[in-house]
Amino acid sequence: MKYEYHFSPEIVRYIQIIERVNETVHYTVIPPVQAEILRMQAQIRSTHYSTRIEGNRLTLKETEQVVRQGKKFPGRERDVKEVEQYYQAIDVMESLVAAKEPISEDHIRKIHSILYFGKKAKATPYRDGQNIIRELGGGIVYLPPEAKDVPQLMKELVSWIKLSGKDLPIPVIAGIAHYAFETIHPFYDGNGRTGRMLATWILYKGGYDLGRFYSLEEFYANDLDGYYSALKTHPHENYYFGRHEADMTPWLTYFLNGMSIVFESVAERVREDISENGTENESIVLLRKLDHRARRVLALFHTQEYIQSSEVASILGISMRQARNLLSDWISQEWLEIEDNSKRGRKYRLAKEYNKLIR
Repeated sequence: MKYEYHFSPEIVRYIQIIERVNETVHYTVIPPVQAEILRMQAQIRSTHYSTRIEGNRLTLKETEQVVRQGKKFPGRERDVKEVEQYYQAIDVMESLVAAKEPISEDHIRKIHSILYFGKKAKATPYRDGQNIIRELGGGIVYLPPEAKDVPQLMKELVSWIKLSGKDLPIPVIAGIAHYAFETIHPFYDGNGRTGRMLATWILYKGGYDLGRFYSLEEFYANDLDGYYSALKTHPHENYYFGRHEADMTPWLTYFLNGMSIVFESVAERVREDISENGTENESIVLLRKLDHRARRVLALFHTQEYIQSSEVASILGISMRQARNLLSDWISQEWLEIEDNSKRGRKYRLAKEYNKLIR
C-alpha cells in the first residue's frame, strides 16, 4: 500500500509543535483527580462532537447528562443511544490501548459494532454492496470502492499502519489512516465515527495520548466545511478515477494543523489547572487508596455534591447491581458516606477528608 503525500514546510512545522507540546505535557505533574476530570471532560466532548458531526441533536450539556447520569430524552432515543454507544466505544478503545492490543481488522470491526449497534453486538461485517454518498439534492458526493475490494483494502490498510511506525511520525500515520479509512468506507454507516476513533486510537497507542485530555472531534465539528473539503482530495467522486491515488498533502496539512491547535489548547489548560491547584503530598497519599474506578467516580464530585448508583453505573458502564456493590465497598473503605438512606433515592457524598481532592 502506497499513499501520495509530501512533507511541506507547513506539515513539518505542525509536527514540531505537536512533538513539543506532547513532551511538555508528558513531563508535567498533574494532580491525579484533576487529570481524571480532564479525561472525563475530553471523553464527553469527543462523544458529543463526533456524534454531532453525524447529525446528533443532543447539546454538549445533554450529552454530559446521558454519560454521567444515564439521563433519557423522550423523543430523542436514537440520539441518546448514539451517545451511549460512542462513549462505550471510547472505553473499549482505551482498554485495547492499555492492554497493548494491536490495531487489527477484528478490533476495528468490533469498535464499529459498539458504535453503531451497542456493546453486546458481534463485530460488524464489511459491507456487501455499494454505498453511494449523496448530497441533499441527490447528486453523488463520493462513490466508494466496490464491496468485493473492501476486505483486501482493509487488510492492506491495517498492515500499513503496523509497518509504518518505524518510518513515519505517529501523527502522520494517524492522519493518513483517517483519510484511507474514510476513502475505503468499509461499512454501510458509521464510517465517520469509526474513522475518527481509529485516528485517536493510533495516536494513543503511539504515545500521543496527551493524558487523554483532548478531543480532535471538536475541531472538526466547529469547521465542518473545512473538514469535508480537506477530505475531498481529488475532484472526481469515483474511488477508481483518482480518489484512491490522490495527493493527500492538503488533507495532512489540515489534520496536523488541527491537531497542533488542539494540543496547544490542552497545554494551556493544563498550565492553568496546575497554577490554580498545584500538587499536595497529602492528596497523593489519599489517592493511592483508590483504584481506577474509584478515581473515575471521584471526578463526578467536581461538579456536584452527591452521586447516586445510577450515575456510577452509567459512568463505569456496569449494571446497577454492580454499582451498588461497589458503593457498598467504597463506604467500607471510608471514602464515601451515605447522605440519604432512602431505598430509591439513596445518595452518597465524599468523606470529609476527601473533599480537599476536588475543591
